[in-house]
Amino acid sequence: MEHARKLMHVTRIPIRWGDMDAYGHVNNTVYFRYMEQARVEWLEGMRFAVRPGGNGPVIVNASCTFQIPMTYPGTVEVRTSVGAIGRSSFQTHVEMAIGGMVYAEGAAKVVWMDTRTGKSVPLPDEVRSALEGA
Repeated sequence: MEHARKLMHVTRIPIRWGDMDAYGHVNNTVYFRYMEQARVEWLEGMRFAVRPGGNGPVIVNASCTFQIPMTYPGTVEVRTSVGAIGRSSFQTHVEMAIGGMVYAEGAAKVVWMDTRTGKSVPLPDEVRSALEGA
């Protein structure tokens, strides 16, 4: 079932020369780095530390659909949205665009976890409120 998505964060990341591979376009692994950087900026911008120890966000799956190859030079606009929100997790969706054209779409499921035990814990109230826009 498709859930409504709410735009939560937009960031711009310059494409580095070293992001490209032997084929002359941004390597597929780098797209996941762009999504990671945007996610960390977003969460830390809301004052939710992404650090080891204690409770925090962990990615349990991630995907990316590559539509148009990105190349250097350029700046990627990474737009992160939130979808379904559960007891201890939420779904994120990402669009990576250059000049308004979408080059790739991605997703990741984020689980709030006790990093010492490896067990999921309920989303903190302040996280839930931020996600729901309360």
